Amino acid sequence: MNKENLPLFLSIAVVFGILIGMSFGEDATNFLPISKSASQERKIKRLINFIENDYVDKVSTDNLLDGAITQMLGELDPHSVYIPKEKLQAVKENMQGKFVGIGVQFRMISDSITVVQPIKGGPSIKAGIKAGDRILMANKDTLFGKEIISDAVPKYLKGADNTEVNLKIYRKSTDSLFNVIVTRGSVNIKSVDLSYMLNDAIGYIKLDRFARNTFTEFKTALNILKKKGMTDLVLDLRGNGGGFIDIANSIVDEFLEEDKLIVFTKNNKDEIDESFATKKGDFEKGGLYVLIDENSASASEIVAGALQDNDKGTIIGRRSFGKGLVQIEMDLGDGSAVRLTTARYYTPTGRSIQKPYAGNGNKNYYQEYEKRIANGELLSQDSIQVIDSLQFKTPKGKIVYGGGGIIPDVFVGIDTSSTLTNFNFYKINSFAFDYVDNKRKELEKWKIEDFIDNFDTDETIYNAFLIAVKNRRNPTSEEKKSIKRYLNASIANVLFGDLGFYRIIHQEDKMLQKVLELESILE
Repeated sequence: MNKENLPLFLSIAVVFGILIGMSFGEDATNFLPISKSASQERKIKRLINFIENDYVDKVSTDNLLDGAITQMLGELDPHSVYIPKEKLQAVKENMQGKFVGIGVQFRMISDSITVVQPIKGGPSIKAGIKAGDRILMANKDTLFGKEIISDAVPKYLKGADNTEVNLKIYRKSTDSLFNVIVTRGSVNIKSVDLSYMLNDAIGYIKLDRFARNTFTEFKTALNILKKKGMTDLVLDLRGNGGGFIDIANSIVDEFLEEDKLIVFTKNNKDEIDESFATKKGDFEKGGLYVLIDENSASASEIVAGALQDNDKGTIIGRRSFGKGLVQIEMDLGDGSAVRLTTARYYTPTGRSIQKPYAGNGNKNYYQEYEKRIANGELLSQDSIQVIDSLQFKTPKGKIVYGGGGIIPDVFVGIDTSSTLTNFNFYKINSFAFDYVDNKRKELEKWKIEDFIDNFDTDETIYNAFLIAVKNRRNPTSEEKKSIKRYLNASIANVLFGDLGFYRIIHQEDKMLQKVLELESILE
């Protein structure tokens, strides 16, 4: 055996030994039948004893196991992953859509934890903490200085439900220093980034993920927009990486008539599980547009695929990510877990949209964006490669394809003219926060509609930004347009949150412009 491969084979053997001897509960026999592996179990346990007692150097069995499990799952598919115990809580919080803490969005400004926004409905806002406040201490722990890094902050602010934390706050707007006691509680991680009326008839909802709280938030937003006179809805799934399938099904159910097939899954025993729409849908008669891009994945693709295959609405954008695998999270008994692929899902016409991964390597799998740029498909629909043998037909005769993502009904390429570099994004965001932080009392007088229409019409702030970043050349007309728009949006984000940011960004959003164009044709 090649010596370079020895650590991998050894660690995999250790993992198998541990898994064989570990209780998985009622479903244990689905994984490793102990009756067939008793001799291997004894062999591996003996090897572990040898390593622990006789190996020349001290080694961490935990590290061996973590690395081995990760390598093992890497041989399966890109979505079967190991979650170490130190990361599992954060993963669970993201999927459940809530966490226990004080509820603030923060960033490090001049070595201090600065509140960007207290989270609506959270403990901090109830305790009177405001945007711009500096959190200097939590109980007896100092939270300012060069030694503090952002990743370390949550452990001081999060904690058990209903526990108290004594914060020392500096408020720049009043030049005051004071203490406030905050009782930690459940904080919602919002799934609906924003919802508003694009015009008198068209509503807009942007979904960030499909977490446990997503459907409730979506239904609330849907009802509010309907009361405002919405007849058509834009559902924005761009950048939405997915989540729970049942939540995706619930959202699709709002649009499809009773007994319409939403999705079906098939496991390794060829057992099929189908999900159908019910009679509960509240927007079955309304017009619908769904926005997707290359980062719309998993549950987002279930939604887009179900609607497309049932000839409901119009899918607009670019080919989606291409994830058609279903995972189940399984506890490994020590605080860690494995998310294992246990089935494939199929759209109502029977197509799998999972893109190829066998032998491709996870790195290449997740970097397919570069390939799409190179082959031109982010700019032109004609460059999207389809497989004729994976052609399907919807009930109304529309041709759709499987084999790698949802291809939209109406293509909209990336807007290269308005793309800023990450370097510019960082500088603009920093300038915007500092600008608001220094003029918070004055700027808080603005109303969002007035801000969108009238802020910085004389370009005073724009010119101040160019001076602040020591710009050495005049931007082109397109660059100027993009910088001005993003600068105003970033300032609006600090003042009004996501709604302020996106209301400005959406003014030049090509997919939303396409929606309005299609609406005018229908009229």
